[in-house]
Amino acid sequence: MRDRAHDEAMAEMFREDPAYAVQLLNSILEEGDQSELLITLRQMAKAFGGVPTVAETAHLSTTQLYRTLSPDGNPVLSSLSAILKAMGLRLAVQSVRNPHAHA
Repeated sequence: MRDRAHDEAMAEMFREDPAYAVQLLNSILEEGDQSELLITLRQMAKAFGGVPTVAETAHLSTTQLYRTLSPDGNPVLSSLSAILKAMGLRLAVQSVRNPHAHA
């Protein structure tokens, strides 16, 4: 289990290097690890002004955002998109080269 000091350190890293946050999120999404995604989004919320600020910008209640990003959270696409948008990010789809496709 991660501790508050680690979360604060990660939030500081995201503030200092937003490109790292994007790279990390893309890596997590590629792996499909939802729990890791929620942990990272919680840490990023700290970097972007805290949960109350992100919730307001995302047009979600603070309670709703805490619940969405909790370890048991299961964000719906609209909430995830709103949270990312509040952080200046968005979901995107990219083509993946299929190694089994015939040329």
